[in-house]
Amino acid sequence: MAINKVEICGVDTSKLPVLTNERMRELFPQIRTGDAGARHEFIQGNLRLVLSVIQRFHNRGESVDDLFQVGCIGLIKAIDNFNTELGVRFSTYAVPMIIGEIRRYLRDNNPIRVSRSMRDLAYRALRARDALVYRLGREPGIREIAQEMGTSEEEVSVALEAIQDPVSLFDPVYQDGGDAIYVMDQVKDTRVDENDWVRDLSIAQALSKLGERERSIIKSRFFDGRTQMEVAGEIGISQAQVSRLEKAALTKMRRYI
Repeated sequence: MAINKVEICGVDTSKLPVLTNERMRELFPQIRTGDAGARHEFIQGNLRLVLSVIQRFHNRGESVDDLFQVGCIGLIKAIDNFNTELGVRFSTYAVPMIIGEIRRYLRDNNPIRVSRSMRDLAYRALRARDALVYRLGREPGIREIAQEMGTSEEEVSVALEAIQDPVSLFDPVYQDGGDAIYVMDQVKDTRVDENDWVRDLSIAQALSKLGERERSIIKSRFFDGRTQMEVAGEIGISQAQVSRLEKAALTKMRRYI
């Protein structure tokens, strides 16, 4: 997605105006009285805010024009619902609204299917979240959203997770002129720790100390999961011989582990 293109939806982004906080405070009373000119000026003066938000979604493969239009819907909703008495900057309130609108759009176009009941619960949670943002002037937590809905935190959490956009392990999470850090770089495999690496290295070194036949028996028995009878048939000796060689090999390996 070419985020640096000059025109998005026919708008020359290099010429977009920027409103000061003082000017926005002057325009809001006019907007509330239905002044279309003040509303247009306010929207135009905050389109750069929409541009800054949609850059967060540049790796989703969506059209930048589509994301910009959806972001503008979020901006307009923020203007219509912003409470000037909260004492917060408009951008502080508008950014979560714009992000929420874009995420809803991406979820609706998500190829991964989620049940209707789960999706309905998630959308109820999003509406409750928007209402809390309006009342509190900040992003609410899961507990607050659950209390607003009269349901459990677990149900809200599961529903919201069900409609989250999938993330590729190769999505960059940080890049500052050098090598990028990807999602996979920050994912921990809890099944493996440093002790596992040390143990595996010790076993490999111990195996290297065995003779060829002993090493073959140990690998067949403990890496391939074969029985002593199967190993005996493969190498042409009796099961009793396999048992003796196996015990001798394990004794020898313990000296090196």
